[in-house]
Amino acid sequence: MITAAHVRARWQRANRRGDLSAAMIALAPAVVLFALFNVYPLFYSGYLSLMNWDGFSSHREYVGLSNYRELVESPMFRNALGVTVKYTAGVTVLGVVLSLIIAVLLNSGIRGQNLYRLIYFLPVVTSTVAAAVVWRYLMNPGNGYADVFLRSLGIAPPSPSWLRNPTWALRVVILVGVWKRLGFNIVIYLAGLQNIPKDYYEAATVDGAGAWGRFRHITVPLIAPITLLLVIMSVIDAFLIFDVVYVMTDGGPLGTTEVVGLLLYRQAFRYFNLGTASAMGWVIFAIVFTATLVQWKLFGTREVGV
Repeated sequence: MITAAHVRARWQRANRRGDLSAAMIALAPAVVLFALFNVYPLFYSGYLSLMNWDGFSSHREYVGLSNYRELVESPMFRNALGVTVKYTAGVTVLGVVLSLIIAVLLNSGIRGQNLYRLIYFLPVVTSTVAAAVVWRYLMNPGNGYADVFLRSLGIAPPSPSWLRNPTWALRVVILVGVWKRLGFNIVIYLAGLQNIPKDYYEAATVDGAGAWGRFRHITVPLIAPITLLLVIMSVIDAFLIFDVVYVMTDGGPLGTTEVVGLLLYRQAFRYFNLGTASAMGWVIFAIVFTATLVQWKLFGTREVGV
């Protein structure tokens, strides 16, 4: 005997199947595009990393792991990897520390807070290439604004120029990277700081804690998850640097700013070594994935307390 409960259950199952079908139809275009432009290139690059191919000929020679062995033995790749690690460390550490300090100051109730937010966030929405061109002119030898400003203070600028000096070139590129990402970090930190209950700070003040004590024992622990997020995002973004270096220095002088992304570009589109370039891409992916996993294991599972 079919009861009302049976009818209701069948009706609900039919509705669930209908909802699932509608969801699959709605998601199908996005899934197809994601697979076409993300999943397929990922696996295809892995296939190319095992080949010797110039990108034009129909003949592709299978070389196995030779491309990876070539990278391990290549002084150029080791240099590029070292430069990239230095750039990533500089941008990540300076960017996170400075943005936290500025965010705390902005959150302290100073006047014109919205204006400062706008000023700091402008570099984030500015075209990277346009910003790199402007910075290149700022650091132009002789008549660049940086040299003019230093000479007005009685300080001699580096010779022959900032971007042609092996000592200063990478530091300037790191400065641009920090400047470009600082506003994003500040906005994220401000959102986290404004969610911290003021009662914690009031209780700490009553107990005699100073500004440094409140910052160390309340602010830093409670925004630790945000710090982890920003560090991971900064590492991923910095390790993929290409456009700023390409515009400002093109890897010079003497390879001191030759990052992995620029070397990959040259191997693929100047020397047409698609196999080597694909192997570089997979090495970058492996390094970034491992660094992210290590950070998550070290800091992501800790309990955050005051």
